[in-house]
Amino acid sequence: MPRYDARTTNDQRLTTNDALMATTGILRARRSAAQLHAIASVERKIRAVDPAAGRKYLRDFHEAYRTYEKVLTPSDVRREVANAGTVLVGDYHALPNSQRYLATVLSDSKFNQRQVVLGVETIFSRDQHILDEWWRGEIDENELRERIRFELDWGYEWTPFYELLSAARDHGAFVYGLDCMPREDLRKIGARDRHAADKIAELRRRHSDALILVLFGESHLAPQHLPALLQQRLPAESVLTVLQNVDALFWRAAGEARDHVEAVEVRENVLCVFNATPLEKYENYRLCLDRWGRSDNDHSAPDLGPTLYNLIDGMVRFLGINQYSPHNTTQPRLLVDLMPEVYSRSSDALLRGLLSRKGFTAGQRRSLLRRVRERGSVYLAPINAVYVRQFHMTSSAEDATRFLHQACRGLPNRCNGKPAAAQAASGVRTLDKDDAFYIDVFEHALAFFGSRILYPARPALRDGDIAELYDITREDLEHQTALPFADAVDALDFLTQHRALDFREKPRSERGESALESPPPAPPFTGRKCEYVAEQLGYLTGTDLYDAYLEGRLTTAALRKLFLAHIEQPGIAREAYVQLKTRLRSGLRA
Repeated sequence: MPRYDARTTNDQRLTTNDALMATTGILRARRSAAQLHAIASVERKIRAVDPAAGRKYLRDFHEAYRTYEKVLTPSDVRREVANAGTVLVGDYHALPNSQRYLATVLSDSKFNQRQVVLGVETIFSRDQHILDEWWRGEIDENELRERIRFELDWGYEWTPFYELLSAARDHGAFVYGLDCMPREDLRKIGARDRHAADKIAELRRRHSDALILVLFGESHLAPQHLPALLQQRLPAESVLTVLQNVDALFWRAAGEARDHVEAVEVRENVLCVFNATPLEKYENYRLCLDRWGRSDNDHSAPDLGPTLYNLIDGMVRFLGINQYSPHNTTQPRLLVDLMPEVYSRSSDALLRGLLSRKGFTAGQRRSLLRRVRERGSVYLAPINAVYVRQFHMTSSAEDATRFLHQACRGLPNRCNGKPAAAQAASGVRTLDKDDAFYIDVFEHALAFFGSRILYPARPALRDGDIAELYDITREDLEHQTALPFADAVDALDFLTQHRALDFREKPRSERGESALESPPPAPPFTGRKCEYVAEQLGYLTGTDLYDAYLEGRLTTAALRKLFLAHIEQPGIAREAYVQLKTRLRSGLRA
C-alpha cells in the first residue's frame, strides 16, 4: 500500500484506496482468467479419483493461509531463512519445483557459515541406516532407491527428490528421514505429526547450532499441526514456516502491479514463495494419478494428451471462441475437430523416425530436435501434432497457443503427412523472405503472449533484457543465443535497431494505398541467426501484447481477431505486424 501525507483527508484516502482496490481486482482477474478455466477442468478429474481432498485435516491448511501482509524479494526470504533455527518448508509432493526449491536453498552460499541439517518426510526414520550408507558413499543411487522402497512407499517422482539429497550431501548437510507408518490412513496423520516433532527435537539436541531445514507435506504445516507441536517441544526455538505456491495467496498476489511476485510474508514467521502456478501443481498431480492408475507392467510414458487439451481449452475459453462454429470468419471453423495428436515419448529416436516418415528435411529435423532438448516439447504444425518428451508448463502453454493460432486460420501449414517435395509439386505457394520472416515473428508473438496468459510466472522479455546481452562475456553470449559470437552481435544489432523504429501512421497527404509506414525488410541473413531474431522479436512483441492486455488497451475480442488473421497470405503478416506495433506504440485502445 502507498504511504500518504499526513495532511491527506480521510475522503481522499478512501477515494485513492478504492481506486487501488479496483486496479488490483482488475489485474487479478486479467492475469487469472485463462488459468481458472483450465484449473476447473483438471480439478474435476482429480476430485473424481482422490476423494480425500475435503477432509478436515486438509481444510485446516487451506483455511489458515488466505491473505498476506506484504510482498518480499528472494533476498528477503534468504535472510529470514539464514536467521532462523528450524525452517519448515511445505512440499507439494507431485510438483518437482517443490523439492528443487529446497535444493537451491541448500546451495546458497549465505548458509555456508553454519552447519545445515536436512530432514525429509519422504524417508521413514526406520531406514536411517540406509540413508547413512548412501551419504557415506557405500551404496549408489539405485540401491538407495530400492532399499527405501521409494516407488512402493512414496511413489512420486524420484529425480527431483534425489537432486535434493545430492545437493545436501554435496554441501556437507546431514540428512535424516522423519516419517513413520502408516501413510495411507488420514486418521493416523496426527500421530505422524507427533513423531516428526519428536524427531526434529532430537535433531536439535544432536546439532545444537545447526540450521535445520525440514521438507514436509504442506498440509502438515497448518498452524495447529506440526508447527504447534514443534513449538511445544522446543519452546525457545526460532521456527520459520516457508510455504510454497499456496493457491489463495497466489491468486491474491496476481493483483500486484509488478510482473511477478516471488514471495510474500503471510504473518510473523510465516512466508510463502511462488515457483509454480496452481495450474502447474494440479497438472503434475494429475500425471501422478495417471501413473499410479496403471498396471505394474505398463511402462509407457505418461499420457500428456489431457494436459495439452486442457491448456488449449483454457485459451479457447479466455478468447471467447466457439469450438463448434461452422464458419471461419469471426470464429475458427469446427475447432473441436482440429485438436492435435499428442505424442508422449521419452526418446529422441522416436521423434526422428516420425519426422523422417512425414517428410521433414534434415535441417528441419535438427531444428525440431534441438527445440525438444531445450524445451521438452514442440508443436509440429505440418502434421498438427505435439511431441512431448518432458512436461514443462512454459513450453506446453506455448505449444497449446501455437496450435490454437494455426487452428484459427484453418491449419494453413498442414500438409497431411505429404513429403515436402509432394507439397511443392501440388502447387503450395512459397512465401518471399519478408513474408516468411513476419509470419514467424507474428506466430512467436502470439505464442509468447498465450504462454503468459496461461502461465503468468513466465518472465517477460523486454528491450532492457536485449541491451544487457551486450555486457555479458563472449562465452555467455554464445551460450545464451546458441550462436557464434559475431552472429550473436549481428542479431542483437538488428533487434535493437528494429525496436527503435517509430511505428506510426503516415500524414494524410502521404497515405496513398496505406495509412501505415512501410514495414522494415527481413534481416539480411538466414539460418539459425534469422530464426533467433524472429523468435526474440516475437517474444518482445508478445510482452508488449501482454502489457497492453493487462492495461486494458487490448480486449479479448481484439486478441481473437489477431488469432484469426490469415497472415499466411502475401503481405498480410507484414501489414498486420506494423498495424499492431503502431497501435501498441500509440497507447490507444485496440
